[in-house]
Amino acid sequence: MPPGPIRVMCVDDHRLVREGVAALINQQPDMEVVARAANGEEAIALFREHTPDVTLMDLGLPAMSGLEAIRAIRREHPDARIIVLTVHQGEEDIFRALQEGAATYLLKDSLVDDLADRIRAVYLGKSRLSPDIEARLDERRGHKPLSTRELQIVELIAQGMRDKEIATALGISEETVPVHMRRLFAKLGVNDRTAVLAVAVRRGLVHIR
Repeated sequence: MPPGPIRVMCVDDHRLVREGVAALINQQPDMEVVARAANGEEAIALFREHTPDVTLMDLGLPAMSGLEAIRAIRREHPDARIIVLTVHQGEEDIFRALQEGAATYLLKDSLVDDLADRIRAVYLGKSRLSPDIEARLDERRGHKPLSTRELQIVELIAQGMRDKEIATALGISEETVPVHMRRLFAKLGVNDRTAVLAVAVRRGLVHIR
């Protein structure tokens, strides 16, 4: 057991979620919430001030995303222990979070006991992924990666742009867009733009707020 309570920071843009998670953690005899942040910038500032032992980080934050906040915190504090606690289940979300240095990845419907056990494990330097999260990473390994240009096109499709608008936004000819689109369809295994968006959202390639 740690010499004192495990000091935790909760980062979530929804106050009810943030306060609810904090209340549950404070019920644990060996834990204490020392900071609460509503966005990425606040999380970075509060981490500097409190240097929590473990940080619970949502991904869907306004302005600065949770991924950007993880990157910034770990740039200053390479030993920061961060647990992603989010509703995002996309394989790309999971991969990127772990790539940025998150210790583990939990969904918000996790049981309270599971969350507390994960905090203790991460505090002790032990990180593991649940079978369903591992399965999503395995699924990702079987998919063809999208190029930077294809990811840009997916983002613009999500914004409702048509071919001419996409061409203007990317500074390419309108005739080139269908070429990229055909490659995108083939990689995602779809036949139309609507299906592109559906698959991209499910896989975490793009988010629609």
